[in-house]
Amino acid sequence: MKTLIVSGGRIGRDFALSFLKNTCFDYIIGVDNGLRFLFENQISPTHVVGDFDTAAPELVNFYRKHEEIEMRTFNPVKDATDTQIAIELALELGSTEIVILGATGSRIDHVLGNIQSMMLAKEQGVHCELLDENNRICLIDSDTVLSRAEQYGSYVSLIPLTTEVTGVTLTGFKYPLDNHTFTSTGSASLGISNEILEEEGIIQMKSGIFILIESRD
Repeated sequence: MKTLIVSGGRIGRDFALSFLKNTCFDYIIGVDNGLRFLFENQISPTHVVGDFDTAAPELVNFYRKHEEIEMRTFNPVKDATDTQIAIELALELGSTEIVILGATGSRIDHVLGNIQSMMLAKEQGVHCELLDENNRICLIDSDTVLSRAEQYGSYVSLIPLTTEVTGVTLTGFKYPLDNHTFTSTGSASLGISNEILEEEGIIQMKSGIFILIESRD
């Protein structure tokens, strides 16, 4: 079961519509001000969640009138962001894959919070990624193979989410590594802006969790 979450951050319209044209989802969850993108592009959500502190009232009222759309309203004074609530709903629906648009933008605090919220999916073995026109972001905790022909951009960055990521070996990359330990203090930036030179870039790791970012300028 594939679920799309449309959050209230920056969404490049042309990129998003091109992506959605080629990808089908079982559920579409609109989150707060992400409703504007859905409304303006005539995309019908299956679920709507949020405290709606940034969504235009007329949009909220529009979706409230559609009984076929499940709507969950939350108090702005709460312990989770709207995007985290949407991830929790996606997991509740039995999703096996989650893609989030609108999870990046000028609010770095929200971006970091959204990346950490992906741990909810990771803990249940569900692949979750944040996507915009320049970046594809996910979490990895085991050996991972990236195809050069299918990579999202020219650059691959590995940033430790946990205090340590041990036994890291990189093969097929411009900057290879052999059994290296990343720490959140000593070598956190070592994995920034690597490149795949061979047909595949192979990431091997023994323990810990990386934020994997594939990016393009």
